[in-house]
Amino acid sequence: MGITGSIIVYVLIWWMIFFSVLPVGIQSNKEKFREKIEGIDPGAPKNPKIVKKFLITTIITSLIFIVIYYLVKFDLLNLREYLQ
Repeated sequence: MGITGSIIVYVLIWWMIFFSVLPVGIQSNKEKFREKIEGIDPGAPKNPKIVKKFLITTIITSLIFIVIYYLVKFDLLNLREYLQ
């Protein structure tokens, strides 16, 4: 796997994991705002903890990418054989 392919695979895995981790631990402001206030969505999270989710996503993605990289490097995951 070349550098370009590695970057593409890493970014794709990162975004899939990020969208999976994003809704974890979200608490809405519904109870806090009982009356309707203009410009504020009552379903918006109180504290989304984005930095923590970025770090968790990067760690999980790195582990998955390392496994995939070594599977490809040692020819245990070879899609070219299945395509012929």
